Amino acid sequence: MTPLQDFSAGRRWRVLAGVCLASAAMPMTFTGPAVALREIAAGLGDSPVALAWVTNAFMLAFGSFLMVAGALADRHGRRRVFVCGVVGFIGTSMALLAAPGIVVFDLLRGLQGLASAAVFAGGAATLAQEFDGPVRLRAFSMLGTSFGIGLTLGPLAAGWLTAAWGWRAIFLLVIGCATVALLIARPAMRESRDPAAHALDWPGALTFTLTLSIFTWGVLQAPERGWSSASTIGSLGAAAVFLAWFVRIERRTARPMLDLDLFRYPHFVGVQLLAAAPAYGFVVLLVLLPIRFVGIEGMGSAQAGLAMMALSAPLVVLPLVAGLLAQRVRPGMLCGGGLLAAAAGLVWLAGAHDAHAALAPMLLIGAGISLPWGLMDGLAVSVVPRERAGMATGIFSTTRVAGEGLALAIVGAGLSALAALRLAPLGCPVPTSLIAQRLVAGDLAGAAAQCPTVPAQILAHAFQDAFSTLALVLAAVTTLTALVVFVFLARGAETGASSTLAQPS
Repeated sequence: MTPLQDFSAGRRWRVLAGVCLASAAMPMTFTGPAVALREIAAGLGDSPVALAWVTNAFMLAFGSFLMVAGALADRHGRRRVFVCGVVGFIGTSMALLAAPGIVVFDLLRGLQGLASAAVFAGGAATLAQEFDGPVRLRAFSMLGTSFGIGLTLGPLAAGWLTAAWGWRAIFLLVIGCATVALLIARPAMRESRDPAAHALDWPGALTFTLTLSIFTWGVLQAPERGWSSASTIGSLGAAAVFLAWFVRIERRTARPMLDLDLFRYPHFVGVQLLAAAPAYGFVVLLVLLPIRFVGIEGMGSAQAGLAMMALSAPLVVLPLVAGLLAQRVRPGMLCGGGLLAAAAGLVWLAGAHDAHAALAPMLLIGAGISLPWGLMDGLAVSVVPRERAGMATGIFSTTRVAGEGLALAIVGAGLSALAALRLAPLGCPVPTSLIAQRLVAGDLAGAAAQCPTVPAQILAHAFQDAFSTLALVLAAVTTLTALVVFVFLARGAETGASSTLAQPS
């Protein structure tokens, strides 16, 4: 290798290192606040709905802006979008340190999600330009591994930092990671853009974002105002109208943000279901379990962060193992089998009534979800014709991230409804929906204050019963998804878009 080639290779790997480090900071800031939610509530306000937006605002903004950020990167420059995203991520994280109340905090979390979308879209697009062939696959594998590391270290680091210096220290950690990433990557990055890129589909982007936002708002308000209330029905109805409007726009736009024709490919639909599966079989647990361990069972933040390692640690190693196994076993079989293992873990988790008993089921869930996790990104582009791979990747990423935000809202509302049903026979003097919201937010003391006639231990037991029922429901949905994946992906979807895969239904 000549000195010039060696310099070029070193530059590319610095770009990869910076993008991976920046990408690892995003899941840290997603999972970290869940461990410290009790401390955040004590410092900024404890409205149950506002606390739900601590995680939902970030994921909703991240998911809804991802395709827009990708289009902006192609049109205005991948390096520019990545750098702007990292700077925005650092700025919003610094502002979160000084947030005066929970409403401002939630708004800043949304802005942090927008910046994260720019980081991911710009960084991934840059890596696609820097690497080719098998090296590109290795680079994107490292990018996926960095997400796994962020998910694993997020709860652990957040727990320790919160116990030692308070919840604001969580954001100091991600500020440090993002700053180092910027210093590493920015000098090494070359600007690139797509000369054939067209103007952004702003009507499609706007209606898509409104659909997700209004639907999430309606679901989060439902436990407090009731599913039959005018505000809930109006919100869900408005979301349906915007969704229909979005579909109409995309069908009539020459260069749509979302090519709906891709959904004519059965294998592509199967991959989208696969992308959504971790949202309700795994990601929701990253938020709900710390709330349960800390707020309901009284575990310390540091202990809860360590316990969460059982759920997320398999993602550091097993996705790479899945890639090796895929050379001998069909990817569809591996993914379906992994989902069935995760479903079995959820059934096991339903019978675990304390953190210690939950560790083994959590490990099984994490191991099971790691198999599809390591193969999903490759399948996203292998099940469509090669010329549509870019669009397929954007849709897949949006489905995965936006699905996580929607799953958090839906599952949280479902858990609140289940808890309210368990509380109904106890004869509390206030509506059980209000007490259930407190419990789902991890505020056992607040729930006990609203219902002083019932011991806190009984309230905690009611929450545990509701959580067990929820785990069984999630297991059933994950099992159904596994069966669909077996049907849609068991044949084909190897390593490239074959002629069979390219035929629409």
